[in-house]
Amino acid sequence: MTILALVDSRSIGEDLSSTYLGEHPIVVNPVLVTAQYALEDTDMVGFNENGIQAAAKYIHERLQIESYTPCTWRKHPLHLCPSEPYSLKNTSTRACLDWIFFISSINFSFWSEQECSQDRYGVEWRTGWHAPHTKVHTGYWALVAAVNKALDEGIPLTDPAFYSSETRCSHELFRRIFRPAPQSKEQLPLLEERIVALREVGQILCKNFEGSFQGFYEEFLRRYDGRGTALDLVQMITNVFPSFRDETIYKGRKVYLWKRAQICVAEAWAAFHPPADSPHPLFPDGAAIHQLTMFADYRVPQILHHLRILTYPPSLVTQLKSHFILRTGSREELSIRAASIVAVERVRKRIRQLCDSSIQDHAVTLDSDSISSVLIDFYLWDLAKRIEVGEDCVEGIETTEILPAHRTRCVWY
Repeated sequence: MTILALVDSRSIGEDLSSTYLGEHPIVVNPVLVTAQYALEDTDMVGFNENGIQAAAKYIHERLQIESYTPCTWRKHPLHLCPSEPYSLKNTSTRACLDWIFFISSINFSFWSEQECSQDRYGVEWRTGWHAPHTKVHTGYWALVAAVNKALDEGIPLTDPAFYSSETRCSHELFRRIFRPAPQSKEQLPLLEERIVALREVGQILCKNFEGSFQGFYEEFLRRYDGRGTALDLVQMITNVFPSFRDETIYKGRKVYLWKRAQICVAEAWAAFHPPADSPHPLFPDGAAIHQLTMFADYRVPQILHHLRILTYPPSLVTQLKSHFILRTGSREELSIRAASIVAVERVRKRIRQLCDSSIQDHAVTLDSDSISSVLIDFYLWDLAKRIEVGEDCVEGIETTEILPAHRTRCVWY
């Protein structure tokens, strides 16, 4: 049974109604619909209209200057990429899909009590798959480095038959794989919860989908007769795997957030993104990637506030500066996540307008159809990480101070 919302565009508010074309009832991501409800019900985080306009122009320009496209995903040196041309029969396809799904299954809670300190959790590995030098990776990249290091050492870590088995992949082996670098004084947060999640998803894949995420994807192709979209695949993931159900109840109403399910599909879409004018190998009838939202975590909201897109009341600023732990599903935490989803959708709408205006003026620009909340999220997350390590800064527009990212220790993001 589907829970994709079949709604009239008016039900998600005037600001979002033109996000999707047409006046007839259309399928809308329930994450977007319920985020709008949650934003209104929490009544805490707001928007700066001038900030949205300025940030959209800035992001639009930076995407062009940096030639930032879905294919940029493949340029990250720690990402495991499939061979080209893409083929479901190529062993690298299964390896890449299993890698993305494994990472997505435990892609949560990397913030550190020792932020900006050498004491924080880190993993030492090469700077890239083919690089000769090593470094200590932190945050999300520490997880990726640990996984890659294990694969590099011949441990079949991302094989569901391996990581679902307590005999082949013991708790002790997990602890060794995710051990911190010698300089780190922290362990990987929520390691036990990550192991539980991996056992669960691995057993489901082995029991029902021939022991791989590629098997799951092939069932998706059969179920939708090759016409399934990215959003269809997201919902199938949340239906099948309980640990991906990033949902909460607020004032009696369910709110869908689906951070990890959406990023799993988005990264697969990006990893296999074809050359222009070629059909997508994973979504032969079209991914409709614009139906996905941004991935509501703690890093992107931080940069959205820095860009003056989001506004916080003084009480929330005080909590963030004091590193107060926000409870999962609390008014503050939900308001930040919901506002981020709606805000990026509004930025996307504005960038599309800028693209269309540039085309009318015969200026070289991005195609408006290529602008999605997924691409904006990818760019903002990369920007936030560069700013975090002092490699970049936002210039040319007004910004506000960078506040600490909100802290919620959970398995959802």
